[in-house]
Amino acid sequence: MKKKTEELNLDAPAIYEQYDAGGMSARLAEMPAQCQRAWQMARELELPDAFARVNRVVILGMGGSAIGGDLLKSLVTPQAKIPITVQREYDLPGFVDSETLVIASSYSGNTEETLTAFGQALNTDAKKLVMTTGGKLKSMAEENGVPSFVFGYPTQPRVALPYSFLPLVAIMQKLGILTVKPPGMTETVATLRSLAAQINPKVPETENPAKQLARNLHRHLPVIYGSGITEGVARRWKGQINENAKGWAFYEVFPELNHNSSAGYRFPEELTSHLVVVMLGSPLHARPIKQRYKITSQLLKDAGVKCLQVELEGSDPLEQILSLVLLGDYASYYLAMLNQIDPTPVKAIEYLKEQLLKKA
Repeated sequence: MKKKTEELNLDAPAIYEQYDAGGMSARLAEMPAQCQRAWQMARELELPDAFARVNRVVILGMGGSAIGGDLLKSLVTPQAKIPITVQREYDLPGFVDSETLVIASSYSGNTEETLTAFGQALNTDAKKLVMTTGGKLKSMAEENGVPSFVFGYPTQPRVALPYSFLPLVAIMQKLGILTVKPPGMTETVATLRSLAAQINPKVPETENPAKQLARNLHRHLPVIYGSGITEGVARRWKGQINENAKGWAFYEVFPELNHNSSAGYRFPEELTSHLVVVMLGSPLHARPIKQRYKITSQLLKDAGVKCLQVELEGSDPLEQILSLVLLGDYASYYLAMLNQIDPTPVKAIEYLKEQLLKKA
């Protein structure tokens, strides 16, 4: 295949017509409205009284259906009095018992790993809840009297993030684990609408931070750094670059990365110029974490590694998370345009699933 060397003009409408056949741009533009809708639906969800007596939460999921659990952990951990675990496995954790709430999240309702683990949960005394659009998971829940949050939004699972994240927030609120007032969500949606207006394809690259990010990431291997409130977001950015831009990407977390990764910036030397580290900062980070960001930036600079700092204004944790998610989603979308590929299909994942079915 001929190597693509021409730099595309991200301000030219023609490139979106050519490479966005799946309509990803339209889905990204819908995120603020979908957040509002998902929150309203989740607020109406009735939970059994027994759910109030749980001392741990386990979220089952994979890929785009699991990332909501990671974002929830970033949001809840500072104030949660019970542990929250995101389980990306075929098997249920051994500690699950009658005081555990198991939430199975699968957009399609047919995710192999989630179905297997949920099947195991049905054989326990754990409290159970399902989040899905349908499929086998919905049927299993109905057959066993398990309450469900069922939504309809035809898209790729990763684009349905509001439905895999905000219901979890609402559930944690109902259980008294997290306090998020409805007016706060209204303000958050308004912030998302404002941000979308600044980073959509019609905004020129000179004024569009998402396009500028994509330009900096293009032809590089991105490594996303996050901490605390931005830890789940860092994982989201990594996954979106993988699935939307069809590119390599990795993520790491402060302060742990300073105890190992920081020592590995020197070799291989030939890789240095191809790397770019994106640090997702937040005004909510504690002073020691901010110091680590600053010192690590210098270490990367000394090693000749390109480093970008990304931080959005705001004092509300939920607003911070969703805004950074939206910025990363758009950046990965523009990176797909620069890679001259449709961001919507995920042929490699579909191929793997087909092969697994053949060998079942």
